[in-house]
Amino acid sequence: MTNIMLGLLPALMWGIQPLILQTIGGKTSNQQMGMSLGALIFSVGILFIHQPVWTWHLIIASFICGLAWSFGQITQIESFHLIGVSAAMPISTGMQLIGVTMFGIFYFHEWTSTLDYVYGISALLVIILGVFFTAYKEKGDASVKTNMQRGLFVLVLSTVGQVMYNVIPRMADLNGWDVLFPQGIGMALGAMGFSFFFDKKPDLFSKKSFQNIAAGAAFAIGNIGILLSNKANGVALGFTLSQMNVIVSTLGGLIFLKEQRTSKELKLTIAGLMLVALGGILIGLTK
Repeated sequence: MTNIMLGLLPALMWGIQPLILQTIGGKTSNQQMGMSLGALIFSVGILFIHQPVWTWHLIIASFICGLAWSFGQITQIESFHLIGVSAAMPISTGMQLIGVTMFGIFYFHEWTSTLDYVYGISALLVIILGVFFTAYKEKGDASVKTNMQRGLFVLVLSTVGQVMYNVIPRMADLNGWDVLFPQGIGMALGAMGFSFFFDKKPDLFSKKSFQNIAAGAAFAIGNIGILLSNKANGVALGFTLSQMNVIVSTLGGLIFLKEQRTSKELKLTIAGLMLVALGGILIGLTK
């Protein structure tokens, strides 16, 4: 039971992270900067308890991983402003699961048995259906349709960054604890650079930026939690449990942020959410 609770820690932290961002508010730039600063501060703290063996391979690969996260995160934050947390998170999670799985199949050659393909293909079909349900919007004014189209576009961009953030450490054969500090540097510098593409006058070090460090702290705690969970539960179960963050963030967006849905949209959002979660569980069975 203790190991399962540990495995649910990343789901809780990563689930409340977007809720914290949207509750505190601010521009995309200072939300991203606050998150990056929070992650960087935690990574400095980790240096006091874990000292990596520094190599250029570790530094460069981890830094690039941090840049990838920063790009994926800032585009995800932009989607929150366009379509809301409860719509964006299931779509984002679903596309990330598909992207990471594609790397697992074609790059890491993880599917080695017929059962893997049965579970894996079923999972992908379930996730795609779940994303379709979640993205459904009844006919409204032109601005709603435009925002959804823009939101889906930036979520595709976000998926590229988030997937690379997930696979680069494995591609480079890096220890998860070793990457945290150089990764944090990449996150912070990436936040500074990418912010100029989303805000004409980025507020990088404003009051809102420092308030949003709380969201960065939630991300960092979740990040440390997944490292501990993977060790205690194994990667398959640890990964599957962490993906339940989509339930926390989606329901939180509907209940606490009071994001509006028509009756039909709400039913399809809940159904889509359950399908994405089920797909994540099925993918976990292939690992």
